[in-house]
Amino acid sequence: MLCADLVDVRWKDTAGRSRRAVANLEDISLSGACLQLDSQVPLNTLVRISYPKGEFSGMVRYCVYREIGYFVGVQFDTGCKWEKHSFKPLHLLDPRTLAKKVPPRVKSGPAALS
Repeated sequence: MLCADLVDVRWKDTAGRSRRAVANLEDISLSGACLQLDSQVPLNTLVRISYPKGEFSGMVRYCVYREIGYFVGVQFDTGCKWEKHSFKPLHLLDPRTLAKKVPPRVKSGPAALS
């Protein structure tokens, strides 16, 4: 699900110091999420993503810099999964709903005239 919402993210850096950042939640699924941060987070770092009524925890599986910040992919821990009824991001879009709204294609060419 594509989404946009601000979440609080906490982790320990390679020196063991606690780090905290506000991240933009870019997308979320049952098993993970993508966050946009101003800071790089090393692979295999345990992170905690807090939202108003709870938190998710998981491991960083990718961290790439793209023009406006670091995009961090988090795989949720076993037993930790996102459910729409427990946390609904401020802006939430299921891309599958767009496919349902696409108008049928209009045929063109000689076959369309017959």
